[in-house]
Amino acid sequence: MGAAVVVSNEEPTRAQINRWRRYLANERAEAALYRELARRKTGEEREILLALADSESRHEEFWRGKLGEYVGFPRQPDLGTRFMGFLAKRFGSVFTLALMQSAEARSPYIKDEDAPEQIAADERIHAEVVRGLAARGREKMSGGFRAAVFGANDGLVSNLALVVGVMGSGVSSNMILLTGVSGLLAGALSMAAGEYVSVTSQRELLEASTPHPKAHTLLPSLDVNANELALVYRARGMSEKEAQSKAQAEFSRMALEQAIGLDREDSPGEQETWTDPGEVVGSPWTAAGSSFLFFAGGAFIPIIPFLFGASPVLGAVIAMVLVSCALMFTGGVVGVLSGKPPFSRAMRQLAIGLGAAAITYLLGVAFGTVIG
Repeated sequence: MGAAVVVSNEEPTRAQINRWRRYLANERAEAALYRELARRKTGEEREILLALADSESRHEEFWRGKLGEYVGFPRQPDLGTRFMGFLAKRFGSVFTLALMQSAEARSPYIKDEDAPEQIAADERIHAEVVRGLAARGREKMSGGFRAAVFGANDGLVSNLALVVGVMGSGVSSNMILLTGVSGLLAGALSMAAGEYVSVTSQRELLEASTPHPKAHTLLPSLDVNANELALVYRARGMSEKEAQSKAQAEFSRMALEQAIGLDREDSPGEQETWTDPGEVVGSPWTAAGSSFLFFAGGAFIPIIPFLFGASPVLGAVIAMVLVSCALMFTGGVVGVLSGKPPFSRAMRQLAIGLGAAAITYLLGVAFGTVIG
């Protein structure tokens, strides 16, 4: 049910009218945003998004009724709402829902005495619904995309710190460029090798833990009375009682299959479907190649000015500006993917990157002074 409009004999103030009109515009835009996202979905997700759109439309009608004759001409929603609408039209739901999760949680209705408690509660529940939908989207996103963001960020920070640190020691531009290229190659190769070993080790561990696909064919040869099959189930984590029960059920099924002449190879009984380790962790060569490329891409940015012959000081300043922009972008993306405000995450990423560069610069100056 929609929130009831409380009729008051008092004339609303100009501030109230402006605020209510803004709420009306935002609710209308949010309803349209959810419908746009629903248009690209099917099944349960589509139904949930359409239900959210209907709820926002009810809120829209509440503010329209509260404004009455002061409703005025339709106005533009807030910049943030318009930006999310742009994302919904151009890029789909993953980034939009992640931003909507934060926006719904920061609803202004919570502290506004003019907003009914029911609408404020609706918005809080919307935040939880969107959180669930956003989590689905994050799970569907390939791990390669996240790895690309983090790999590029590692390349940015490490090579900027290396370039600035070497510059602090007082070497020439050519030496800085040589050091930067060396850092790019060494870091990218190290990341690729580490990723290859990591993924390969994961695959081997999963393969060692996956039951043998033909183990079920041994059942006809087992001693029913000894019931060693129960040991298999207990080793997989079942309690003794559960293991005994499942083993007995399996032997009963086997006896029935033998009675009707069903070939054990074709039996659907104990043939469990196990996920291929390759499907879980991916290809080690793909992981290694992605790590190499994205780390190298990030590490390439700090050396760009030195490729064009910039002096050490000018090159370092340009490199810091370029890397700062890239760090803010990667930090913002990480913030969106984690459901956190992207601006604060962008600033945090920038502070970490520039902090690392400042420390290595001071160490470079100290080292240059010592050997000088």
